[in-house]
Amino acid sequence: MKRRLLVAVGLTALLAACGGGGGATTAGGGDAAIIQVGSVYEPQNLDNTAGGGQGVTEALNGNVYEGLFKLTDTGTVEPLLAKEQKVSDDGLTYTFTLQPNVTFHSGKALTSADVKSSIERVTAENSKSARKSNLAAIKTITTPDDATVVVQLSTRSISFVYNLSYIWVTNAAATDLTTTADGTGPYKLGEWKRGSTLSLTRFDGYWGTKAKNAGVVFHYFTDATALNNALLTNAVDVVTSEQSPDALAQFTSNAAYKVNDGKGTTKLLLAFNDKVAPFDKPAVRQAISSAIDDKKLLTSIWGDYGTAIGSMVPPSDPWYEDLTSVNAYDPAVAKQKLAEAGFPDGFAFTLDTPSYDPHPTAATFIKSELAKVGVTVTINTITADEWYTKVYQKRDFQATMQEHVNDRDVVWYGDPDFYWGYRNPQVTEWIKQAEQAKTTDEQTSLLKQANRQIAEDAASDWLYLYPQIVVASAKLSGYPVNGLNAQFFAYGIVKN
Repeated sequence: MKRRLLVAVGLTALLAACGGGGGATTAGGGDAAIIQVGSVYEPQNLDNTAGGGQGVTEALNGNVYEGLFKLTDTGTVEPLLAKEQKVSDDGLTYTFTLQPNVTFHSGKALTSADVKSSIERVTAENSKSARKSNLAAIKTITTPDDATVVVQLSTRSISFVYNLSYIWVTNAAATDLTTTADGTGPYKLGEWKRGSTLSLTRFDGYWGTKAKNAGVVFHYFTDATALNNALLTNAVDVVTSEQSPDALAQFTSNAAYKVNDGKGTTKLLLAFNDKVAPFDKPAVRQAISSAIDDKKLLTSIWGDYGTAIGSMVPPSDPWYEDLTSVNAYDPAVAKQKLAEAGFPDGFAFTLDTPSYDPHPTAATFIKSELAKVGVTVTINTITADEWYTKVYQKRDFQATMQEHVNDRDVVWYGDPDFYWGYRNPQVTEWIKQAEQAKTTDEQTSLLKQANRQIAEDAASDWLYLYPQIVVASAKLSGYPVNGLNAQFFAYGIVKN
């Protein structure tokens, strides 16, 4: 879920005040360079099982921490700490052999016990990881020797290896990972100045290919203007996700910069509490969806960037199909649906809205659109922390806005206990069958069926798919442009 819901669902981190706008230095070029990165996603903490949010994934995933497998910037899954894997014929037993000579930044050697502990941290009762429910098929984890991990599943799980790419392997002996870090990645944690910067330094004892730069400093900003000014004044070298499309002209027309329009996975949702009246009626949800001109909203915020999307599935997912025609914008249909649901004169509800852009702007637009069909919206603006407690944990809301960053996350609609409370037994069964499928074709077919039903039920209103715009100095190369699941691999960046 980013926050932008990683709830990590990747939940989006509270945007801290910027303290790193100027004074950045780069210690030369080539492998001596310190790469200055501008972002609006500061971590809430440094633990991706404790609600660290999008920011902790952006800074630490693949840089400080690694998994058995890696989700690349193009969406493929590749082995990382797993040197070899074997799967039993029935698909229930996975045996992983670890890479040799891997050490944590503390100097401790990586063993199978660390992998077992790391998986159990994600599946623990108090874990806030978005992938916790996706790993429910794990029955047992055993470690026959220091280099071998055996995972026994209770049912087939075609996405098991993919889901393992979300699990950071941490030192089993490490404590307080919310403020410290001990990973196996190409960088070790430097200093985190809350509200300002987070630095990473190259780990010379790294088991794999060394980072192509000496380190990275993430600078955190609360607004797009300050972020862009930092790039214009060379205080930062690259912006991980441009937040102000109106400002792009100053970069596209300047040879000193390169604007990259990547393929993102972040969806902006108007999420209904499907267990609470009146949103427990599909006709009401369908009416609200038909009353909002999503394309107009997208254009008003992002201009020519971004994509209208009719479901939770972005084009980069294998089971994507264009469903923008389902519950498409039509105020007349919206009024008809409201009447069918017993609200010919409309109704009133409260929309809980995160305080950071673009949510307040989008909420105001939604309020105006719904007023045209007789629905009154009261906007309740809350912080990211309040959102997490009120909406995600307590389910105390009627409707809310949120960014969901993960790919392949339509499966969360198969979980009636997820925060939006959508329940359709047929959808749950399709998603269950898809996970137990023996082939990717079978999985894709089932998830397409499920996704279409979810869209027809208007389980949420998927307002638009964010553009993924990375703006960088022309002196930079080797940076990721798609940012799948908020990742920003920095180890390949070169500054000439």
